[in-house]
Amino acid sequence: QVQLVESGGGLVQAGGSLRVSCAASGRTSSSYDMGWFRQAPGKEREFVAAIRRSVGSTYYADSVKGRFTISRDNAKNTVYLQMNSLKPEDTAVYYCAATLVPVGSYYYYPRRYDYWGQGTQVTVSS
Repeated sequence: QVQLVESGGGLVQAGGSLRVSCAASGRTSSSYDMGWFRQAPGKEREFVAAIRRSVGSTYYADSVKGRFTISRDNAKNTVYLQMNSLKPEDTAVYYCAATLVPVGSYYYYPRRYDYWGQGTQVTVSS
């Protein structure tokens, strides 16, 4: 079992940057595939980025590719999402997710993840 706690959200102007973090407790985060998802009011939760446990392969939604970077520091049991060139449409609650079972090609599918954090709000003003 793992517990996930996100932090680092906040209010930023369009074009700015934020880094959100996901600290894992319990089993070491290197045992998990990790992902970031987001949910805006009235919308479904959507995939943002994912990173595999071993090789560290990364995957991104088309809407954030080139602007966001997912990374992990296994020594700190933490996964990061660096967000640059933020747009108002990036406004959402950002959730960290983890799974012991390799996600394979379904890294974008929320139901493949077993553990979720409580979320952190990111608001981008125009």
